[in-house]
Amino acid sequence: MKVLLALFEHPAGVDVGAGNRMTYDFEADVAHFGACSVTGPALRWEVTPVEHGVDEGVIAEGAALSSVVTLDGSHEWLMRCDRVDFPRGGVAHRHVHPGPGIRRLLFGELTVTTGGLTTTHRADDPWFESGPEPVYAEASAAQEAAFVRVMLLPAKWAGRRTIRYLDPADAARPARQTARVFREESLQ
Repeated sequence: MKVLLALFEHPAGVDVGAGNRMTYDFEADVAHFGACSVTGPALRWEVTPVEHGVDEGVIAEGAALSSVVTLDGSHEWLMRCDRVDFPRGGVAHRHVHPGPGIRRLLFGELTVTTGGLTTTHRADDPWFESGPEPVYAEASAAQEAAFVRVMLLPAKWAGRRTIRYLDPADAARPARQTARVFREESLQ
């Protein structure tokens, strides 16, 4: 099944209706699912079905970033909103996740290598990661960094850590980045 995952920015707050929507409230550092009201700066992710025959390049009007993704229809899926914080010079060695997601850097600078491309993201930059494509991320040595993201995951990953390091030696190293899950909700 194909869905459109989109990220919208709301610097002055937002009222959100019910549905497959995850809203991050900057000031409270919390996430809401479905209907909610946030009076200060917020980010909102939406998942909407894509009709058969619609071009993969479709974009969500007004979105900061959107991507059409294909989800295996034999699984139930969930939306997870979490935050990942990196200390200065913190590294997430080459890894994958079981599903796609859109991230948005809250502060700092993070250099991400995936698909043969290296991009340095700065505060407020959004980016998409497919999940199965290996990713390497490194925070600037000069400052801490953090991003908030929404990933689409098979429901069997509920409550479980999703990062899978490609090199067993990296998996044995202490992780310098920390992840905090705000919410996980089944796609409706």
